[in-house]
Amino acid sequence: MEIHLDGKKREVKEGTTLDSLLPGRELGCAVAIVRAVEAEEEQTPFIRLNTSKGEVVIETTDPRFGLIQSSGAIRDLRVQWEDRYAVAFGPFATEFSPSRTPASYDRGDVILGCGGYDPKRSLLIFSRMRHLADHGASAEGGVLGKVVSGRGVVDTWESGDQISSMERVISWEDRTRSFTTTEGTLPLQDGMQIITYVGGTAQGFTPDHVDTIGAESVDHLLLVLKDQHFTVHRATSTYIQDCRISPLDVPPAVKLPRREGTISVRTVGPSRGCVYIYRTDVASHPTHTVVGQVVHGLELVKLAKDGETLCIRMSPERLDLVGMTVSEGLQVAEERGVRAQVDARDGNHIIVDQEPSTTLEVLAEKQIRLISAPAEKVVTVRLDDAHAPVTAATFREMTGLRFRAIGKLPVFFTFEDVVLFKTASQGTAKIMPENTPASEVPAYQIGVTNEARKGSGTIGVRLSDNSEFGPTGEPFEATNIVGIFLEPEKLRGLKEKGTLYIRETSL
Repeated sequence: MEIHLDGKKREVKEGTTLDSLLPGRELGCAVAIVRAVEAEEEQTPFIRLNTSKGEVVIETTDPRFGLIQSSGAIRDLRVQWEDRYAVAFGPFATEFSPSRTPASYDRGDVILGCGGYDPKRSLLIFSRMRHLADHGASAEGGVLGKVVSGRGVVDTWESGDQISSMERVISWEDRTRSFTTTEGTLPLQDGMQIITYVGGTAQGFTPDHVDTIGAESVDHLLLVLKDQHFTVHRATSTYIQDCRISPLDVPPAVKLPRREGTISVRTVGPSRGCVYIYRTDVASHPTHTVVGQVVHGLELVKLAKDGETLCIRMSPERLDLVGMTVSEGLQVAEERGVRAQVDARDGNHIIVDQEPSTTLEVLAEKQIRLISAPAEKVVTVRLDDAHAPVTAATFREMTGLRFRAIGKLPVFFTFEDVVLFKTASQGTAKIMPENTPASEVPAYQIGVTNEARKGSGTIGVRLSDNSEFGPTGEPFEATNIVGIFLEPEKLRGLKEKGTLYIRETSL
């Protein structure tokens, strides 16, 4: 049998199942399945273009497109020119009569034109926006079809990009034969299309150039997707949404129309920090910042359902060396083509910070400065999500553990067996009472002052048991117990104005 796996033709034996085709696939990730229907396959109007920036699907309206495609005349075409209105690939030879008159074109139109009114130098032209132009087309305007998937990819084409191949496909939008599944025993059928992952490119990133305007927002996207999973918390007719790291403030940076395949992050409201991938074109909105573009697997985006998990691969991957040893960090930096400066020669020191902090800034500068600390200065903590879920989430945000593998606790007061740490939200944090102690508080428990006292948000620890006051020196009713320090010997000798570095474990 012949199938299409992520856009590539494969020959498999009768009886092949999804698991036998993909023995190493992630079992929790849904894949998109498009059944072929032989009676309709010859009549389908859809043609897929595989390009250097991603996939584009065209619905043809003129039989000439199919004839040109099947003849092999269009092969390895490169961008000949591009502007805000259109982009042209070619040249290739065809036969038609150029009209030498302007015509009106809409966004997404695919036009057969030519250079110098010579059909031997024909061009395949993609309209980026409504415009009036003479593209050397035939009298009726030369429109061969319409882009129905991948309009965002059309917007990114530039000099050097190319169309590597094109092939006729069936309409995967017909849900009577298109669906998602995680069932590995599914038997494959001849002509099936299988899409296993979503591929995306971060806003502002190309292999040759990095624009850092939206660097902080893009880093939020890469943080959400660092496990290479997109969890569909909500699927609507226009988008799918992942809200695993929400609510969280994200700076607005890039305001663009949200085209099909556009990836955005909401910046305002209860859903701020949620990541959206669009199934269709919608207008730009002041509460959304554009952070990326899908370049593979739009079928999977369009078919995904509430509660499903999709495998997703973003380019570039997040470049975060915090939490690694100096030796490990230097190796990763070298592999990513980045020159690293470090403040310690000891390869066993732990990287506790990096400058620049965002992936795009590092890749743009091609260098990074690493700040490290001896391993004995980094303490492991375990947080109690079962009994103090809200306080634990707040603790992670206040210390930075929500964003990186190493958090920071600046020491601002020490007295006898009490150590207090200062946070940016100290005195203003809204922390409701949660998991307050009823009797003696054991040593090394992590306490957070709640709203019952003015110092809400203060974090503290006691180095000995106490039956009167919590780790922050407040009464029990004003104290939330959020976790415990697992390496108490590292807490000895802490001094005011120093910094304690922490990492989290679930063990």
